[in-house]
Amino acid sequence: MIPSYANFGGKIHGGILLSLMDKVAYAAASKHAGNYCVTVSVDGVNFLQPVEVGELVSLLASVNYVGRTSLLVGIKVIAEDVRTGTVKHTNTSYFTMVAKDDAGKPTIVPELLLETPEDTRRFLEAIKRREFNAQYREQFDNARTELAAEEQLHLLQQERCQLGY
Repeated sequence: MIPSYANFGGKIHGGILLSLMDKVAYAAASKHAGNYCVTVSVDGVNFLQPVEVGELVSLLASVNYVGRTSLLVGIKVIAEDVRTGTVKHTNTSYFTMVAKDDAGKPTIVPELLLETPEDTRRFLEAIKRREFNAQYREQFDNARTELAAEEQLHLLQQERCQLGY
């Protein structure tokens, strides 16, 4: 990581890492699909530890799940201080990609060959991740629809905010 990637605190910008992760997700998804792929969503972007200027960053990607036209790519980011040999896990994120044909329409992707127990575990975890995300979206949409803001103003009393109206 070079100095121009750093923020004012001397750490690598999260946006730089996200950009690299997106590129790696594209490469993994496109290689499996045999087609151009686009990012549809990113799940689980947590910056566990900062990446420092001068560290070597490795991005490990695997296609964990395939649907009809979509692929879930897991990415693990590791940073290494070459002077000390210290290696740290800085991120794990999941990118949902969709394969596109030459006309820009979603296209069917090949099925995924699960060659190891680890591959099977990742595939099953991806199924659970999809289920949990769908449940969360439904529950949040219901809660948002049912939210009567005027009736919930008492919740703001313990929060760090002020009403300006």
